Amino acid sequence: MFVSINGAQIYYETLGSGPPMILIHGNSEDHTIFDKLAGKLKKDFSLYLPDSRNHGQSEVTELYDYDIMANDLEAFIVALGLAGVNIVGFSDGAILALKLAIKRQELIGRMALLSVNLKPADLTKEGREFIEKLYAENESRLLKLILDQPNIEDDELRHIQRPTLVVGAENDMITHSTFARVNDALPDSRLIIVPKHDHLSYVVHTDYLYPELKRFFKGK
Repeated sequence: MFVSINGAQIYYETLGSGPPMILIHGNSEDHTIFDKLAGKLKKDFSLYLPDSRNHGQSEVTELYDYDIMANDLEAFIVALGLAGVNIVGFSDGAILALKLAIKRQELIGRMALLSVNLKPADLTKEGREFIEKLYAENESRLLKLILDQPNIEDDELRHIQRPTLVVGAENDMITHSTFARVNDALPDSRLIIVPKHDHLSYVVHTDYLYPELKRFFKGK
């Protein structure tokens, strides 16, 4: 299905039943990274899986900016009448969820931030070198986003009252200190570091997080 928001056609799929939940993919991905996780979560939640603008089946535009993508998420929630929605955001998707919470937290019920960062400097040295190498090879405007944005200050998080689960991987491309800073800045937050996994392996095409996410979004 498509919905027209902020001048772009945004593709999304729905499945399951129960309280509403949006799953937001990361950079250069689409909603299908959540195939196995959504297969489990659909038993407990009504899932909405959009492709962000310039990703997947959504419209390719000239606008590459996290603020615009966060505005898309806001408009998506309003257009579909999903106020109070739960959000699972991975990497870029977690940035969008966090930006939405800073701007309009009343639209959110609970949120899980998977491998989130606040600034490009939050990348590990190895992570930045990896992205820089990829960008040098293809000059992707999506990868340039990672090198230039976001620019979120710790203090912007302190007013967010929504229950939050912050998750990172032991071998993530985001520093552990970033996850700790986000967790400490949010008033109602819990932090999990997933052992023996990297930035992608605990999220993409796996249901590894299902038990933890189910507990968290059920309020347990």
